[in-house]
Amino acid sequence: MKRTHIAWIAAFVVTAASAYFQRVTGPTYPERGTCTLGGNRIGYTLERSHSSASGAPVTIGAPDTLVTGEILWRRHGTHDPWISGVMEREGDALGAMLPAQPPAGKLDYRVALRRGGETVVIPPEGPAVLRFKGDVPAGILAVHILLMFAGMLFSTRAGLAVFTREDRTGFLIAMTILLLGGGGLIMGPIVQKYAFGAYWTGWPFGSDLTDNKTVAALAAWAAAAIMRRRVRQPRLWAAAAALITLAVYMVPHSLFGSELEYRREGSAPPAMSVLVSAPAGYDERAPHGSRHG
Repeated sequence: MKRTHIAWIAAFVVTAASAYFQRVTGPTYPERGTCTLGGNRIGYTLERSHSSASGAPVTIGAPDTLVTGEILWRRHGTHDPWISGVMEREGDALGAMLPAQPPAGKLDYRVALRRGGETVVIPPEGPAVLRFKGDVPAGILAVHILLMFAGMLFSTRAGLAVFTREDRTGFLIAMTILLLGGGGLIMGPIVQKYAFGAYWTGWPFGSDLTDNKTVAALAAWAAAAIMRRRVRQPRLWAAAAALITLAVYMVPHSLFGSELEYRREGSAPPAMSVLVSAPAGYDERAPHGSRHG
């Protein structure tokens, strides 16, 4: 097998692995875990991203009919009192609905499960943070993802040219800039506008790392393109730009992303049920999740 073929395979593997890592470590990836109640293990999956077009269902599998559930939530980043609601049983599961929020609005929420005098609160380390977003047309989202994936693929492949000693770095650099620019600077803002109502929330307007890291990667490749005709080893510049791109791709997606400032909105939280005290076993001092995510 030719070295160039091996380089493309390696580039694809690195791209796929980095995309997977970025996805599962991001602040919108579902929070999963298990707890033990009444001697039985209960698995749970708590969503951390949902469409603002509807309320967000929270479902916990609990076949033991003696297990009851209570959900507690409040708007993220506020001093709102916790609102509690009883989870309804439907067959082998307990369910409740969190109220829909405007795009970029967030809710902190936890679930208290009880069986007799025993109570378990999940997640144990602190509330899950659920961010709401506007619906993005599937076609636009698909093009954005495809361009960003292809941009990372060509970026990695250009960096590996330092090992294959090819003279095609100019083409690879140009394709990387074209794909990352189209995916990150054209389609990215369009997706952002649909999801959160703003085209750009990175520097200098905000701290969205998804926007900022795209600019950092493109700046590295612009430098590689400029230096390609000015140095004897342009492949080294391509390798450096590829490493910078890989580093920024390893930053979890949506970190420091768009977030609605409820205090500025000045609206009261929607009523869901009576206000009650926190359940037994709930520790208000536990960490409440990141301010951003």
